[in-house]
Amino acid sequence: MPKQYITDTNGQKISVILSMDEYLELMEDLEDLAAVAELRNEETIPWEQVKKELIDNDLL
Repeated sequence: MPKQYITDTNGQKISVILSMDEYLELMEDLEDLAAVAELRNEETIPWEQVKKELIDNDLL
């Protein structure tokens, strides 16, 4: 669906109309980005350690 815009009296775009599918996809992307931003300063765990813990707990 092509984007539709609402303009002011000077013809400047001030709003956009999206389909619900596009809107929901954007909201999901924003939630994903927010989750990544919250975790970006978290300490990382080496893959070998994660793999060992998964094996030790019979999860891999």
